[in-house]
Amino acid sequence: MNNINNKNSLITGSSKGIGRAIAIELAKQGINIVINYNKSQAEAEDLRLELIKDHGVKAEIIKGDVSKKDDCNNIVSKTIELYGSLDILVNNAGIIDDSLLIRMNDDAWEKVLRTNLDSVFYCSKPALKSMLKNKWGRILNIGSVVGIRGNIGQVNYSASKAGMIGFTKSLAKEVAKRNITVNTITPGYINTETVDVLKQEQKDNIMNWIPQGHFGEVEDIAYLAGFICSEKAKYMTGQVISVDGGMAI
Repeated sequence: MNNINNKNSLITGSSKGIGRAIAIELAKQGINIVINYNKSQAEAEDLRLELIKDHGVKAEIIKGDVSKKDDCNNIVSKTIELYGSLDILVNNAGIIDDSLLIRMNDDAWEKVLRTNLDSVFYCSKPALKSMLKNKWGRILNIGSVVGIRGNIGQVNYSASKAGMIGFTKSLAKEVAKRNITVNTITPGYINTETVDVLKQEQKDNIMNWIPQGHFGEVEDIAYLAGFICSEKAKYMTGQVISVDGGMAI
């Protein structure tokens, strides 16, 4: 999407699911990719080979647990070491650990907030230094529709994704004059492993919330991500865009 060939990107949690789809979409635009994974090494290696073979971009793999501050710093610093700069950061990694609040233990709260929200801070801060130096950057956060509308049994997850929205709007204002944009996509229910494990009864109930009457595909998120990270979206910042079949209406 014009003039972003050879930009360098880091996508956290990108060995599968939405992160993988975003990596492929950015590679189609000639953007070099760093694939971050924590446990899914085989999937990360397969994606790396696919990006190099099918799209001719540079692709590297960096293992790291984004719930840990030191790992976040290491992932970003290694990306810059490999490619010389970090132009596009997609904060995609996230986990769920659902329970009603009255039954939720401290670990479930803390682990979800560390992975989903703290990681956005600890990855964005060092990445921003490279973007400021080059006077160009894109930070894209992958939130969730439940960060807007809430959901029973997900106070930790909803809080983490709602916090991401505040982070997005505030940082967008801080860097708006530096040719750096900060935006968030809030997916609804997308056909990924997270949705696959739901019981049919749960899926049927969720479907009642979705005006379009079906779950989305990972490409629905990736296509928008590709636009937001391109030059065509240079005047778009601080935005929260729902891709959810109308669920947040």
